[in-house]
Amino acid sequence: MANDNERVLNLEKGVNFRELGGYKTSDGKTVKYHKILRSAGLADLTDDDLKFLKDYGLKIDVDFRSKQEVDKKPDKRPSGVRYVWAPVFEEDETKSSEVQSEGYIPEIDGDPTDGYAHMIDVYRDIITGASAKAAYRKFFNQLLLNTGKDESLIFHCSAGKDRTGMGAVFFLQALGVPFETIKEDYLLTNKANKEYVTDLLSMLKEKGYTDPDVLSSVHDLMTVHTNYLATAMRTIDKEYGNIDKYIKNELKVTDSEINTLKKIYLE
Repeated sequence: MANDNERVLNLEKGVNFRELGGYKTSDGKTVKYHKILRSAGLADLTDDDLKFLKDYGLKIDVDFRSKQEVDKKPDKRPSGVRYVWAPVFEEDETKSSEVQSEGYIPEIDGDPTDGYAHMIDVYRDIITGASAKAAYRKFFNQLLLNTGKDESLIFHCSAGKDRTGMGAVFFLQALGVPFETIKEDYLLTNKANKEYVTDLLSMLKEKGYTDPDVLSSVHDLMTVHTNYLATAMRTIDKEYGNIDKYIKNELKVTDSEINTLKKIYLE
């Protein structure tokens, strides 16, 4: 397996940009490199970052953010890249875009200390919400169109961890990557985002936010946790049987589409 350093792409203003190539499937195949990337927002990319992505073969940009997030920070993308809007939520339930707005502290339900509980709810909604299911089906449509040689697709939200994290779970599961590996990829956000989250918390402290509960809440909103993923998987098992049934019955991805995905993304 590729090490984490190769997997996390070092862009000047890109946060949590990661290559999904190199993961092994249960039957010994490998996800191709330079076919699929996951990331946080693209609004702050530099000209060098855009050149990097153009050279990387980027052709499709799938954006899981709400209209409000897109309006506030529209994607920058290289010329010739098709933009596909697939909002997982009607509005940004994850609150990560609000945390990223300078000086904002999420007063969730009037209580600034329940970031963790809020994220648990978000993961249930990602699984059961009609807009989420429609968005992930749209994502699979684009995955199936990413057939050009040396061409790649990027999918992202604001922080690249929850809506994007579950997109990666569904994609890697469809390809037959073992769940342990999928979980490792999901948790890699915490390593990829470490510097960013540390800087954010320092900025908040400098602005006078010193309540440890508030800082802990922000940390919970800006990181991923095994229990977030476990909540999603429990919701899937309880409501839909298992993740393969969920992909087939709720996201409407057929067996023949899964075979096509394997041809496009595996070697």
